[in-house]
Amino acid sequence: MNAELLCERFEIGGRVRDAALRAHARVAEFRYPAQEVVAANVLQAFLDERIDESALAGTSGYGYDDAARAHYESLIARIFGAQRALARLSIVSGTHAIVAALAGCVPPGKVLLSITGAPYDTLRNAIVDAPGSLVSQGVRYREIPLTRDGVDLAAVREVLRASEVAAVFIQRSRGYAPRPSLRVDACAAATAVVKSVSPQTLVLVDNCYGELVEAREPTHDGADLVIGSLIKNLGGSLAPGGGYVAGRADLVESVATRLYAPGLRDRLGPSLGFGRTLVQGLFQAPLVVGQCLRALDFAAALFEELGFAVDPAPGSTRSDIVQAIRLGSRELLLRFAQGVQSAMPLNARFRPEPGTVPGYTVPVVMSSGAFVGGATIELSCDAPLRPPYEVYLQGGVSTVHGMLGALFAAKAVTEDRS
Repeated sequence: MNAELLCERFEIGGRVRDAALRAHARVAEFRYPAQEVVAANVLQAFLDERIDESALAGTSGYGYDDAARAHYESLIARIFGAQRALARLSIVSGTHAIVAALAGCVPPGKVLLSITGAPYDTLRNAIVDAPGSLVSQGVRYREIPLTRDGVDLAAVREVLRASEVAAVFIQRSRGYAPRPSLRVDACAAATAVVKSVSPQTLVLVDNCYGELVEAREPTHDGADLVIGSLIKNLGGSLAPGGGYVAGRADLVESVATRLYAPGLRDRLGPSLGFGRTLVQGLFQAPLVVGQCLRALDFAAALFEELGFAVDPAPGSTRSDIVQAIRLGSRELLLRFAQGVQSAMPLNARFRPEPGTVPGYTVPVVMSSGAFVGGATIELSCDAPLRPPYEVYLQGGVSTVHGMLGALFAAKAVTEDRS
């Protein structure tokens, strides 16, 4: 469905309709060659894995010999070019997966160095500030701010030469902050610098929002671990929960020990009958991610046509499924969130209001009507209420739904309420 039909069907006229038609004309010819590579990679992984339908039944209880879990983790390892993967429903979020990985790889007394500045609020809270944080348990933490051009590689070299660093942490996506997302080649360049100066230092990449967006993953270019959530890109809108780590086999083992118990390794963890859903979600994930990217390009073009700053620009090579739109005021943030909410398949009648969110120091407004709670591969938006008042639009299982959410948000932002 094109923008003209959407505007006609949902009675969107005036300035927003005109901008939508111009935006649609701009993005109609965009091509996404990386998505063709990603789709082929995932198909190849499935054909090589040779899964029988009978393997998807799953287990309960301890989950010994869960064939669905074993195949699912093997598929993720194949897709990421990793030795091993741990992907479990018992990992409740990306933050949980990342903290477990950091704790499993950075012993007390050793240095964890973030080379992409401060991580997003909830993760930095878990590393530094919260009771029981990694720092409170003896991990020494340092940060190198991002520059306008990305990672400050000269500063990385300097710190690695001056001190013994156990692990370097890279946050690939912008998260919900006014900073650039990193492409895989930028992660690869940073990894190469780390390994050239300090070969024993681990490189751990927060891969949330970035999976399957580019033709390669950071593990293809030397990262020791990638970590993320299963209810973002990899879940294909079907995974009911969970998180993952993938990379070096010994490090995945260390994370499993941290999550479960010494000696248990990764042998436990029932799939609880969700094996079929997880595997099917992974199979269709390239399609869903591709639909999402097209919707985000339309949203970027639409709001650019309306005079707002956007990042990435429409047609730019993307590295994640987050579109930043700088609205400039608290009121417009709230209007945007309310507009997106009105396009949701669930809870469209609700009115988002700012509130406290664990790990954030300022109120946050969110829009979500996902079939899986918190699944940001489904259409949603988040906005911490602080300057420069950017909103972060994510997901969209179908391009047409993502376009409609952007149109409703644009209508809400531009209408006169005086």
